[in-house]
Amino acid sequence: MSTEGRGGQSSQARGRRMATKGRPRPASAEAAQGPSQDDIGVEARVVAGILLNAALEKRNGLDEALSQPAARTLEPVDRAFARAVAMAALRRLGEIDQILDRRLKKSPPEAVRTLMRIALAQTLVLETPAFAAVSTAVKLAERDPKTRPYKNLVNAVLRGVGREGPGLTTAESNLPDWIAARWKATYGEAALAGLALAAREEPATDLSLKPGVDPAAVAAAVEGEVLSGGTVRTGRRGDVAGWPGFEDGDWWVQDGAAAVPGRLLDVKPGETALDMCAAPGGKTLQLAAAGATVVALDRSAPRLKRLTQNLERTGLTAEVVAVPAEDWEDARTFDAVLLDAPCTATGTFRRNPEVLRATKPAEVAKLADVQHRLLDAAAERVKPGGRLVYCTCSLEREEGETQIIAFLRRNPAFRTVASDPVAVGAPPEALTPEGWLRILPSMWAEHGGLDGFFAARLERVS
Repeated sequence: MSTEGRGGQSSQARGRRMATKGRPRPASAEAAQGPSQDDIGVEARVVAGILLNAALEKRNGLDEALSQPAARTLEPVDRAFARAVAMAALRRLGEIDQILDRRLKKSPPEAVRTLMRIALAQTLVLETPAFAAVSTAVKLAERDPKTRPYKNLVNAVLRGVGREGPGLTTAESNLPDWIAARWKATYGEAALAGLALAAREEPATDLSLKPGVDPAAVAAAVEGEVLSGGTVRTGRRGDVAGWPGFEDGDWWVQDGAAAVPGRLLDVKPGETALDMCAAPGGKTLQLAAAGATVVALDRSAPRLKRLTQNLERTGLTAEVVAVPAEDWEDARTFDAVLLDAPCTATGTFRRNPEVLRATKPAEVAKLADVQHRLLDAAAERVKPGGRLVYCTCSLEREEGETQIIAFLRRNPAFRTVASDPVAVGAPPEALTPEGWLRILPSMWAEHGGLDGFFAARLERVS
């Protein structure tokens, strides 16, 4: 896909490199011997369309659709392909629509557009042979009475793209207009261009390690690299349960940026720690691994199951309580409190591209109110002289910087403790003038980027 961003970056070579990164990679030699993309059936493409539409309709729609019969009855390789196609289409949706709109005199029914979106995601991002993607799209159009009248249109448009090329597209078009406008106003035009490029990328998998486990050895075993802070990053794909070290409980999956707040809290052996919104549990595992006596709260009992399973697998311990943090009737206070507050999660768009489509402007203010209440509840749990780390995986200031400014005004017993980004495995440029951390997904681009996070460490004056 030929591309051109606002930052003046234009390169067909970059497009080919990204397409290669986006192709599903086998988790083993046996998988590599399996069916090629050309052989994967029509039903996988049908499910890819279902997944795409589900993700566009609502948050968590893609995961819900994966649990439905249409997806569950596919063979694992077909299901993985369907998901990869849907994710590729989500990451490049704006560009794909730019390409289609240049060739359509009027917009066709949504079902027809879905067929073409899925076909272009295959050919332009995953490098599926054009004849296979086009042929299947036409077959799908023909078998549904609602799309059958448009089969010639589908054929003509897709073959035209294959014959003439996609033309120039802008990375920023993959971002909803209101989000692009917010990020430009907050971070500047150059940063927006970097964020838009990061939104195209399929991220690697990051692993946090138990103390005593050699990062270099894990990196060698999973064919990865060791990042600042000790996170191991690997380009492996497939079921992590089969990777070296999983059964031994040597590590757990956690984005490099998501590991920063736990390090920032800096718990010591024997200290007490509270993880207020703990699920799915990566930060709880960090605190327990550091030797703290940990209580993990979360309102969702089903989501806490994963945390409990990981505690058992890693041999770590924590008291797990399924209750909303604000309603927890317990008089204990703690040396260290971690609040990873519910948020819009716009910083996770590399792993969850659907969040950019599912998030609406009104949600920012609604969730900011929730964060306000949780911060006040967290403050009551901190011992005199204790620490509080507040973080969100959002890129919206209302859910990060603005929350801490307001909190410090109404809670004079707390003060900021300046962060050392290098010491906690964050990019140096993430440090704000106030001493907080603002991690953008475009940082560490040479290593594949990070999730977006805001984190601030506060201390209760003794």
